[in-house]
Amino acid sequence: MTTAPIGGHDGPYPAPVRVDAQEVLPDWIDYNGHMNVGYYGLAFDRAIDQLFDQHIGNGEAYVRAAGQGLYVLQSHITFLSELLAGQSFDVAFHLIDHDLKRIHFWAELKVGTRICATQEVLAMNVDHGTKRSTVFPDWLQRRLAQMQADHDGLARPAGLGADLGIRRR
Repeated sequence: MTTAPIGGHDGPYPAPVRVDAQEVLPDWIDYNGHMNVGYYGLAFDRAIDQLFDQHIGNGEAYVRAAGQGLYVLQSHITFLSELLAGQSFDVAFHLIDHDLKRIHFWAELKVGTRICATQEVLAMNVDHGTKRSTVFPDWLQRRLAQMQADHDGLARPAGLGADLGIRRR
């Protein structure tokens, strides 16, 4: 199996990395008249696929060829503003941290400059044959290190690592 990148580039990477715009589809609207909560997850997932395909090189084609890919260990979505049918939005990614097997990133879903939702994710590289964690190939470690260096100057997102609960006064 190949461990060479399929697509992407060696950087430098924009800080943050913004991927192609998407549009809220009519089928994504719920009985409250706005985008259903489940479709935010889909929108973030489609955007991360673009990040992996267009920038990092570990997207679907690579995963199929290499027999390894990222599995999400934890994800936290915060909903800040509703989205309506036909609205165009984009997603920007900030690599917070990484090691030999894992990545931690922050994503913001925006309409213009308005942040509508955020997602914080921790994911781990997994070998599809053994179903166990495995180190990233050398080329991917180098690309993540470059992206990390490019993103280190970004401000720490305000909601990063936020607790979930009812705030009491």
